[in-house]
Parts: sequence; C-alpha cells; structure tokens
Amino acid sequence: MGILHNSSTKVLSLNSKSFLSFSHLCKNFQVGRILAIDYGSKKSGLASTDSLKIAAHGLKTIATVELIDFLISYTSVEDVEEIVIGLPRHADGNLSGNANEILKFGDQLKKLFPKLKISFFDESYSSVEARKRILESGAKKKKRRDKSLVDKIAAVIILQSYLGHI
Repeated sequence: MGILHNSSTKVLSLNSKSFLSFSHLCKNFQVGRILAIDYGSKKSGLASTDSLKIAAHGLKTIATVELIDFLISYTSVEDVEEIVIGLPRHADGNLSGNANEILKFGDQLKKLFPKLKISFFDESYSSVEARKRILESGAKKKKRRDKSLVDKIAAVIILQSYLGHI
C-alpha cells in the first residue's frame, strides 16, 4: 500500500521504496496513436489505436490512390507515432502477393513522415479472419459481401496482432 507525498508528485511505499514521480511518468509516456494499414492495390483498410494504445478500432476503407492524402490529413489532426503496414507472407515466411508494392509504399511513407516509425507486420490470413468475424457477428448477407468492411476489419486484426507483439 502506498502513500502520497510531496504535493502529489512522488509516490512512496510504506517500506520507503520510491517510485518514479508522476511528472516524470507524464513526460516520458507517449500518447500517440498507432495507425494500421491493410494495403491493397485498389482499396486499403485503416485502423487506429486510442491514444493510450489499448484498443484498436476500424477507421475506414479508402481508395489506395487517396491513401497518402488521407495520411497527411489524418496525421495533421491526430497525434500518430507509428504506422504499421500489413505485409503478406506465405506459410514458410517468404513474401507473397503485392509485398514488393507494399515495401515501396513503406519507403515512400518513411520519406513523407521522417519523424514517424514505419513498421511492417505479418498480415497472413487477416482477410480470412475478418470474413470469419463478420460472419460470426451475425451480419446480413449484403454486409458480409462488403469488401470495404473486410479491409477495415483486416486492418483492425493486423493492429490487434501488432499490439500483442509489442
């Protein structure tokens, strides 16, 4: 059990072990969001964490040609510290699908956003899992066929998986 001491800035335990001051914690705790992208040649799904990086939620699905403009706009309004891009891989770990296009896109983001961390994370089976979750949610047939919803949910799955690994 701890007691508060020194005008609410330092916490001491009863056995006198001191912990980090509250002001030190606030100064060093980053509250930026992590943005995830399920990159596709035509459309890309987007998901984001809350500012404390506890929960992931779907943002939207947009045409890939509009993705850079969206990211510039979004990062000017929201405090984003990292962008995670899903990278497709085969079961043996080798890159698959449009991985080369995604890697080039990541390089482009690194140049556009030099202060942001740009990461890649295995997106294997994220779209399959997204379809499964949509089906299990009891969504009507028309909603289940909505590829935009699948892309957005896939981005959430990529982000949730990434959060579980950091």
